[in-house]
Amino acid sequence: MIQYALKIIFSTAILIAVAELAKRSSFWAAALASLPLTSLLAFVWLYLDTGDIEKVAALSDGIFWLILPSLVLFIVLPLLLRYGLGFWLSLGVACFATATAYFGMIKVLGAFGIRI
Repeated sequence: MIQYALKIIFSTAILIAVAELAKRSSFWAAALASLPLTSLLAFVWLYLDTGDIEKVAALSDGIFWLILPSLVLFIVLPLLLRYGLGFWLSLGVACFATATAYFGMIKVLGAFGIRI
């Protein structure tokens, strides 16, 4: 139970740091947010929970293949915001576009025999 509490505290601290930093400097907030901290935390927590390096390697492989479709969010969201759509509508459309890109990537990878 203590391990779960530590996971929550540490992970939450990073998210709060990014949000607070963004109020002062979008550059530094973006730099911190762009680090693969979520992936690194997931690798550490998975390894500590299971001790299984194959599971960590499989997670790393999956993350690699899904980075490209995740970029759709960062392309679509600012375009829609600058076009004048409201924040929530822009975010919703960008999330939908990203989910569609994930689905498409999984289909393409499947056609090449790559399973995530």
